[in-house]
Amino acid sequence: MTDLTLADVQSLLDAPSPAVLTTTRVDGSAVTTPVWYRWTGNAFEIVIARGDPKLRHLTRDPGCSLLVFEVISPFRGVEIRGEATLEEGDMTEARRSIAGRYLGMEDGERFAAARVAKPGVLLRLAPGEARVWSLEDILPPGQRADAT
Repeated sequence: MTDLTLADVQSLLDAPSPAVLTTTRVDGSAVTTPVWYRWTGNAFEIVIARGDPKLRHLTRDPGCSLLVFEVISPFRGVEIRGEATLEEGDMTEARRSIAGRYLGMEDGERFAAARVAKPGVLLRLAPGEARVWSLEDILPPGQRADAT
């Protein structure tokens, strides 16, 4: 298996792929939750609603990890570990963009519009430590993405 980079899995990052964010509770234990994200080419971005436990965890300890993966061949994935930065402000555009990736543009617009009055915070996680993989090389021939 060759060493992969984020550029090698760009289609995974551009797709509405499943993702989970892991933060740390006060007692030091990890908590992992599903999230929607977008990849800007420089950072992963996630909108977190005010009052969400993830935000409390990250305010206290910005260390976190994000795992993005696919559930179909070739079963690629990315794990990013680092310190998140949190930015306050109007989250309408970020919510619209991120929700549009997962729900389609029209439903993403509705999703964002329904949350205009609900403040949020933008988490940015730069890919300092990125672990990228694909199972392509170890899958049986009939299970590979290029199989016909």
